[in-house]
Amino acid sequence: MTVASPLQFRHIQDAAKRIAGVAHRTPVLTSKTANALAGAELFFKCENFQRVGAFKFRGAYNALSQFTEAQRKAGVVSFSSGNHAQAIGLASRLLNIPALVLMPHDAPQTKITATREYGAEVQTYNRYTEDREAIGRDLAERRGMTLIPSYDHPDVICGQGTAALELFEEVGQLDVLLVCLGGGGLLAGSALAASGASPQCEVIGVEPALGNDGQQSFRAGKIIHIPVPDTIADGAKVTHVGEHNFPIFQQHVKDIVTVDDAQLISTMKFFAERMKIVVEPTGCLGAAAALQQAYPIAGKRVGVIVSGGNVDLPVLSQLLA
Repeated sequence: MTVASPLQFRHIQDAAKRIAGVAHRTPVLTSKTANALAGAELFFKCENFQRVGAFKFRGAYNALSQFTEAQRKAGVVSFSSGNHAQAIGLASRLLNIPALVLMPHDAPQTKITATREYGAEVQTYNRYTEDREAIGRDLAERRGMTLIPSYDHPDVICGQGTAALELFEEVGQLDVLLVCLGGGGLLAGSALAASGASPQCEVIGVEPALGNDGQQSFRAGKIIHIPVPDTIADGAKVTHVGEHNFPIFQQHVKDIVTVDDAQLISTMKFFAERMKIVVEPTGCLGAAAALQQAYPIAGKRVGVIVSGGNVDLPVLSQLLA
């Protein structure tokens, strides 16, 4: 049975007001070549140009900006494969809040380094043998800090939804919105944004084929857990979607599709060669679905959330070679 989420379109609008003037209003790019390949009119919302290089800054700042004075003094603890970690680091610095972030030992070095440079304390863990959520809860309790997960939190969800809200404000009604799916914060927030800004729009989640826990969950009607997936989409190497996110999928998401790693690499090359932008593998999920026609979009107006551009340069060179 579907349990309705208390989150609504107005909560996305409220988040947009909180982050206004702090988060970048990122550009929407188009490409005639991409349109020809997809057989559709594509609008790319480029969150690789966001602060910290990914959409995650939106949710992190929206959450931390609502802390009480006591919470700000005690600090924030979080866990992330990379982009949310950087976002917490920057948002906490801007708001003068101490931050501790758990990151996988095999996270891209560029993301670990950037998180530390933003001023956050970083502890690493083994994503294959340790439970980051349990570690995070324990640290928060022992240190008296507030835990802000990377995707399973109402304020994070609403902040992430502001990217799609901006897209609709700029280009108007859309037929389809393709959104990358890891833990589900961006997809849930985008679906809420679409429900108010473009109600007829079909919101589609896109996962790596080797990490399709969201697709399995969507079809089963309950959250399915999987082992850590072996995919180049490091931002989507999660074992399950969030409990706050899933009811929103059930209410507002039309379908969840997958693309494979080879298609992600091909899409990274397309962005670099044809559109002259750097996009990380996870950020290519939605675009790959469009270019590979993983969901029927022929003749339609289609929004694509390009979620981020943080990738180690040696890895980028290897993938684009």
